[in-house]
Amino acid sequence: MKFEVTPTFVFEVHDAIKHHRKEDVVKMLEPLHPADIAELIKESWTHDSQYVYNLLDGEKAAEMLMEMDDEVREKFITSLSSEQIAKHADNLPSDDAADLIADLPDEKKKEVLEQMDDAEQASDIVDLLRYDEDTAGGLMATELVTANLNWTVQQSIVEMKRQAEEVGSIYTVYVVDDEEKLHGILSLKRLLISPPEEKIEKIYFKDVISVTATTKSEDIASLFEKYDLVVIPVVDLTGRLLGRITVDDVMDVVREEASEDYQLMSGISENIEADDGLWISTRARLPWLMVALAGGVVGSRVLTSYEPQIQIHPEMAFFMPLIAAMGGNVGVQSSALVVQGLANQTISKGEIMPKLFRELIVGLFNGLICAGLLLAYNLVFNDYMALTITVSVALLSVIIFAAIFGSFVPLALNKFKIDPALATGPFITMSNDIIGLFIYFMIGRLMYGLF
Repeated sequence: MKFEVTPTFVFEVHDAIKHHRKEDVVKMLEPLHPADIAELIKESWTHDSQYVYNLLDGEKAAEMLMEMDDEVREKFITSLSSEQIAKHADNLPSDDAADLIADLPDEKKKEVLEQMDDAEQASDIVDLLRYDEDTAGGLMATELVTANLNWTVQQSIVEMKRQAEEVGSIYTVYVVDDEEKLHGILSLKRLLISPPEEKIEKIYFKDVISVTATTKSEDIASLFEKYDLVVIPVVDLTGRLLGRITVDDVMDVVREEASEDYQLMSGISENIEADDGLWISTRARLPWLMVALAGGVVGSRVLTSYEPQIQIHPEMAFFMPLIAAMGGNVGVQSSALVVQGLANQTISKGEIMPKLFRELIVGLFNGLICAGLLLAYNLVFNDYMALTITVSVALLSVIIFAAIFGSFVPLALNKFKIDPALATGPFITMSNDIIGLFIYFMIGRLMYGLF
């Protein structure tokens, strides 16, 4: 059951720390999962956090560090010595240890690696630090269990027991040759029921899904979702087995990608947290605010160019907010669906034109319904037939345009390797506001000329 860090619990811990009741603090922390302790430290980012950390044993303290939010952990490890970080790196899986060390200054990073007791672990960490954090190499752990093609079942069981001592959780046994090239996976059931003298090459499964060390994290997450994986092996370009990625690491990627996309959709250009400094928050928000400001200026110029028409027919101004809002809403809906399709890879290159055509049809149906309702409203409450026809025709046109434009923009951004999540933010809303008003007044000029 998940432990909830309540205000009462936090108060009790702080009270015990304040009065140096070490035994009470240890007793309260003992049943907690490292993730719960990390939540407690996040909720109480004070000197008390250091006190709590110092009361934990080495393994639990290391696990707690990895459960912290990245920003909190980066702040926390600045208070730790190189020797303390080295001890934690010895107690963690290689991928977590690499993540812990990655953000340190180069000089301190070198000190930590030199002070590690496990030379093999330090070597693995150095190898992992060479990869970008958003690739398979940056996500993988080097700890895994393998069986050689030429081993017998009896020999494999002995060797696997030895390897298992270094691995926290065993999901899959990988079958390799003498050059460590991946050939397949070994079923534990088949291993247990096979004769002791049977060779591994006779009982393993050749079908295995793998990725290379340079595969992007987003593509890895898609593979996990598509094939319901819990672990996936990582190989180099020659097929040599390098490590494995587990589902918990992929969940972190999914959460980070979702957070990043949500911020992009909101017009925030970089990843920020609620407690980030004033300059960081301003820097992240200002670019799209400037774009929106420029869009507002362009929109005002559109209105200025139709000022004589507004002076002659001031009633047209009543429906300007409606036209702009409907265009923005439809555009965001369409772009959001396309972005979702691109993210889960349900939209392929061959489906681009059918997707645009589908959005055209959907926009036409939605536009006809909304325009029909607005027409009925104006026929009852409006005496201006020209305005009635103008607003309904303009609304239909704007909805159709916004549906197509909202679908096209993320597809175009994706083609040019730009995050399509940008399309669901201020860009679509601003563009549809401007173009929607332009369409509205163009149709108004035409309709008022006919009536």
